[in-house]
Amino acid sequence: MKIRRISSFYLLSAGICLLLATWAYPRNLPAGQDSRTVVDRPTATQTEILDGLVAADIIYLGETHDRPEDRQAQLTILEALYRDNPNMAIGLEMFQRPFQGVLDDYLAGKITEAELVERSEYERRWGFPWESYAPLLRFAKERQLPVAALNVPSEVTRKVAREGLESLTPEERQHIPPFAEIHTDNAAYRQLLQEVYETHASAGHGNSTGFDRFLTAQILWDETMADAIAQYRQAHPDTRIVTIVGRGHVVYGYGIPSRVARRLGDAAVQRSVLFGEVEGEELPASPLIADYIWQNSQ
Repeated sequence: MKIRRISSFYLLSAGICLLLATWAYPRNLPAGQDSRTVVDRPTATQTEILDGLVAADIIYLGETHDRPEDRQAQLTILEALYRDNPNMAIGLEMFQRPFQGVLDDYLAGKITEAELVERSEYERRWGFPWESYAPLLRFAKERQLPVAALNVPSEVTRKVAREGLESLTPEERQHIPPFAEIHTDNAAYRQLLQEVYETHASAGHGNSTGFDRFLTAQILWDETMADAIAQYRQAHPDTRIVTIVGRGHVVYGYGIPSRVARRLGDAAVQRSVLFGEVEGEELPASPLIADYIWQNSQ
């Protein structure tokens, strides 16, 4: 896979989550772009990446959901980080926040793996093959590591994409941050998402009047996961958190990392990793798409 103008992204429109295979770099980045200092160039070797990650408190592993090889790389990273320091937690986009208790029951041995899949409504709410993600849960269970369900309930994001934030009932709001914490003012992120939306709209799947609701739904998704990560960090300040999410929530730090930083300030060192091959094209020096690119062929 070439890391050019590529990422995976869900477009929330008309109540349907549509997976896009292409997500572009913004063609003209707005002024005032944030640049981030990193430990090393993003195209470091696997050993160099692992050496850099051990200094981080919060690590983002930005995956492509339909690439099983990304999960293999994630396990390699998890194993190395666990050897360095077993005081570690894993955050997963694949499980939605109302099902935290189900995850806890599985990790405690109270329910089977099959019951976890059924009770978390995994097939309906996530849908990618369970066997691709099961090793991550088995890794955590075998080592008695906590796992945090990060994601917003899918019915909430769909409703926001259709009708806006104000349409949510008090019950629907209980698993998302307060409205005041949902920030839509990042111009570069807006531009990037608008490219995604307009590309999809040109294929007949969207319209310009729906973009603001799409933007709000996407940012609600980011803010909810950032809120879960920040809350966990505040409750467990000595525990390293490794989060596994789609790369669209990680690139440039716009989705989750900047929103965690807004909540925690300088209280946590964050690092991000994307998975894929860099071929024939230089990545821009600033802003970096991620702190590291993990090349599976090494």
